[in-house]
Amino acid sequence: MKFPLHLVRRLVLMIGGEAMQSGFHFALNIALLHMLSAQGYGLFAIAMVMGGVGLSYIRSLTAVPASIWMGKSSNSAGVDAHDVAFGSAALVVSLLMAVGTAVLMRLLGDPSGIAAGCFVGAWSLRSHMRTAFFARRQQVIVSVSDAAFTIAGTVFAGLAIWFAEAALQTVFYALAAANVIGILVLARLAPRTLRISFRMPTRRRYTRLWRQLCWSAFSATTTNIQGQCLALLVAGIAGPAAYAPLAAVIVLFAPLRIISLAFVNMTQPELAKLMRRNETRRVWSQAKIWSVVMGLGGLAYGCAILFVLPMIKSQALQDASVGFIGLFVTANFIPIMLYIMPRIVLEIFGDFRIVAFITMGGAIVGLALIAILLAVASPPWALLGSAVSETFVLAASWYFAHHRMWNIEHPDQQRNSRLGSWRRALTFAAVKR
Repeated sequence: MKFPLHLVRRLVLMIGGEAMQSGFHFALNIALLHMLSAQGYGLFAIAMVMGGVGLSYIRSLTAVPASIWMGKSSNSAGVDAHDVAFGSAALVVSLLMAVGTAVLMRLLGDPSGIAAGCFVGAWSLRSHMRTAFFARRQQVIVSVSDAAFTIAGTVFAGLAIWFAEAALQTVFYALAAANVIGILVLARLAPRTLRISFRMPTRRRYTRLWRQLCWSAFSATTTNIQGQCLALLVAGIAGPAAYAPLAAVIVLFAPLRIISLAFVNMTQPELAKLMRRNETRRVWSQAKIWSVVMGLGGLAYGCAILFVLPMIKSQALQDASVGFIGLFVTANFIPIMLYIMPRIVLEIFGDFRIVAFITMGGAIVGLALIAILLAVASPPWALLGSAVSETFVLAASWYFAHHRMWNIEHPDQQRNSRLGSWRRALTFAAVKR
């Protein structure tokens, strides 16, 4: 089994940009953790959760389909057409997420709802553009944009924390402005003019793909319920202040999400091209290799965080047992790192319906267990229900991805199996008659 060294070189370049953003977000969270009250930090964490929701919808409705179909296109005209269609859809989804975030934050009593909405909308749009540029193999441009975002975010957020009275609201505006600067750098350095179109041909092109994308949208919804049910239930039942200690530990694992996103951006276009050439064995072998790499990386990172956690002191932690919380959070993130690759495989095949049912099952398991644990125990125990949910998704993702690959590699056996089932059904019907 040959290790994909060319992907390692691409990964190093991608992680450079991701590491800059991850370091900035990490430092900002630590600064706000020591500056804000439990209520304020809880609201900031909810806004970050909404940012994650926005990224998941962008990923499912525009970024991933754009990466897959652009990777499968055999000519530049097809690549450009899909780029315009999905880019236009990304703008609409980003605006909807901005409005939804502003409304939710207002309902939670946060006066900075509009600022949070601007941040989530700009973050979502930049996420789609980064994925589209990765699909075009323009990693250097993305890295320059990430550097611009990181520098601008550091300066703006630093000024907001140092000088502003309403620090939380000003930080949201600073993050929104930094994302806008990152978008402008991408647009300026792009080798061609970026186009947005809502004309009939563009709408028709997107509509033709909607049969698959509707399952992707459903998958995004169930994924958000499955992945964010912890935050939604704890904040909804116990309040934002009760969620603050959990969020303070979870945010320390944010670099794992950033790195996993780099893996997705790197591998998905490559695997889509391999599938276009019917190289299914290479797709499956690379999926297993990268899963081992990500799983071991997640385990090592979790152990490092567990070592550092006792040194962190903040009023937002409210004297919570951070070691206990960190252990459960690690148990949440290792399954996430392990099921990324089988999920990519299913998405490349267009099996968005299977992904949706997997995450729906995980959401049902997670919601039920978290609700029960919140009723009988303290909020940190809710992380156990979330870990069981992620483990369910892990097992189901690998099962269905393996089953899909086996059917492709053994079409004759699959056909004989189907014929056998039809014969048994017909024989049973004849005997019954």
